[in-house]
Amino acid sequence: MNIIRMKRAAFVVALAAVFFCSMFNLAVAEEQELWQPLVKQLVDDGFDQAHMTYLFSSPDLEFSPKIMARKMNSLLNIKLSTKKAGPPKQPEVMVRYLNPILIAGAYAFYRENRAEFAVIEERYGVPGELLTALLLVETRLGMNVGDSNAFTILASMALSRDFSLIKSRITRTDVSDDIMKWLIKRTEQKASWAYTELKALLLYAKGNDQNPLSIPSSMYGAIGQCQFMPTSAEHYGRDGTGDGRVDLFETRDALHSMANFIAEHGWKNSLSPEGKHKVLYRYNHSDSYAMTILSVADKISKTKDLFGG
Repeated sequence: MNIIRMKRAAFVVALAAVFFCSMFNLAVAEEQELWQPLVKQLVDDGFDQAHMTYLFSSPDLEFSPKIMARKMNSLLNIKLSTKKAGPPKQPEVMVRYLNPILIAGAYAFYRENRAEFAVIEERYGVPGELLTALLLVETRLGMNVGDSNAFTILASMALSRDFSLIKSRITRTDVSDDIMKWLIKRTEQKASWAYTELKALLLYAKGNDQNPLSIPSSMYGAIGQCQFMPTSAEHYGRDGTGDGRVDLFETRDALHSMANFIAEHGWKNSLSPEGKHKVLYRYNHSDSYAMTILSVADKISKTKDLFGG
């Protein structure tokens, strides 16, 4: 009797294994099929069919509708807000970045890299104090480059051009037909933006002989110590190490790339405070951000003067 029971148990276990294996394979097949419109679009734009098929069949890649839905819900809530517009909130310096411990760490970073900063300022006309401030605010001097995945984020947003993929995640119920048309159009626009960034990410990864699926990012796909979107990496990225690659996760490449971005947007040390603010606003469209960068750079400069360089 025990032998019969054991055989039955073994049969049930084997049957369950076959069932779950079949379900897993079905889920994988459905996931791969879901990506096909995006794969076709990339191949039509000149990317290698075999490589795209390989990337989009990876078990590490999973479509996430919540990424685009989060953005669209935010835009929709703003558009439908019934709150009376009060006086605009005045921008102000983000004082958490003026913490003495952070400033001390930033100054130590500046001193450690001052030889490279001299080269950079000679080449781009951008001071090391400013670049250190940018790197501090963006990624805590390169120590926090994001815990999201750039490829998953951008591919998911690009695929969400098909609004039906995120419709069930729209939280508002008071959406008129006109507002729904607006929302669908805004989703398509954001998906087009993400598709352009995805293509740039693929080119960036190819230039670094890197697996696109392995690149960490911010929650919306900004990469590297300098937190460039991939198109910014494509346009403003510079090789600071001389190894023939632009690796934004390498400190010198990130610093040279940031300096090039700032210089290309009009930085001159002789600019007025207002002029410098306008340049930094192009890095991150926030007045508080620009004010904070200038304040941190000033703190680093004063610390440098205090300790003699």
